[in-house]
Amino acid sequence: MSEERGRRRVQQGVVISNKMEKTVVVKLERSTRHALYAKVVRRASRCKAHDEKNECLPGDVVRMEECRPISREKHWRVVEIVSRAE
Repeated sequence: MSEERGRRRVQQGVVISNKMEKTVVVKLERSTRHALYAKVVRRASRCKAHDEKNECLPGDVVRMEECRPISREKHWRVVEIVSRAE
């Protein structure tokens, strides 16, 4: 447990919206196995992330890390843009 202390979770997702000031909405996708039918099911969730320089565009793949709560729904911070939208 001591080695986990101080570590922040890191997620990678696709920006879906950048219409807010210094905030982007990121779509996180994961694959899980259905409990009964054992089929691989794709699930998605959305979260808001802080983009200090307003440089993310819709379609960009970004890496973000968990941080202290910045607002009611925003507790992730964009660390880097992995790839740009085409």
